[in-house]
Amino acid sequence: MHECGPHAHSGRTLAESLTTGRTGPGFTVTRRTLVGVRADVVLVRHAEPYLPRPGGPDDYGRGLTARGHEQAQALVVDLVDPRPAAVVSSPYLRAVQTVAPTARTLDLAVLSDPLLREWDSGLEARPDYADHYALSWADPDFTRPGGESLAELSARAVGALRALALRFAGGTVVVGSHGTFIARAPAGFGVAVDWPLCRAMPMPARYRLTFAGDRVHASGPGLHPLDRAERGS
Repeated sequence: MHECGPHAHSGRTLAESLTTGRTGPGFTVTRRTLVGVRADVVLVRHAEPYLPRPGGPDDYGRGLTARGHEQAQALVVDLVDPRPAAVVSSPYLRAVQTVAPTARTLDLAVLSDPLLREWDSGLEARPDYADHYALSWADPDFTRPGGESLAELSARAVGALRALALRFAGGTVVVGSHGTFIARAPAGFGVAVDWPLCRAMPMPARYRLTFAGDRVHASGPGLHPLDRAERGS
């Protein structure tokens, strides 16, 4: 499975449990579901991973290179201040390994949520993946057999991140995830994000979503104040 730039999972998710309960320029868009809630969600794209190879680890087990581990360690100084209330990650090893040094520094466990996994594109690893990704970005409702559309990914991202904002209201949450997931998350809140931005996303990268009442403010590499589909009142 490719990501921006260079599987389905069953079972009760952290986001489902939370819901049922029981840095750069940015912009503001209106959503009326978290009135009264203030929370910061820091989205961290994983550091440099090993590339997929025949006979190698599957997408869940593909971890970071030595350089990737160095990059993950270098992120700690920025991710621990302000101190997050939790560190949550996609179950994919490269995402977990990227935020693990931060969690260890804070003496926190890395919580796992399969809703934070990368896009289930329906594509096998292939050299021309960028052409297929561009087609999906041109038509976010397009779905390949066995996969999900980018529109469905945005809906998944919004649900997972709203649940985290509700659970950790008043605090900051660090989230380890993946390029396409992180690009489609702001899109789910009404932000105009395109394939060139996704493809150019650094690795690792940090984006911030600030939930403030009925508004979401997003910032990170490539985002611009004018790149918004809706304006807050």
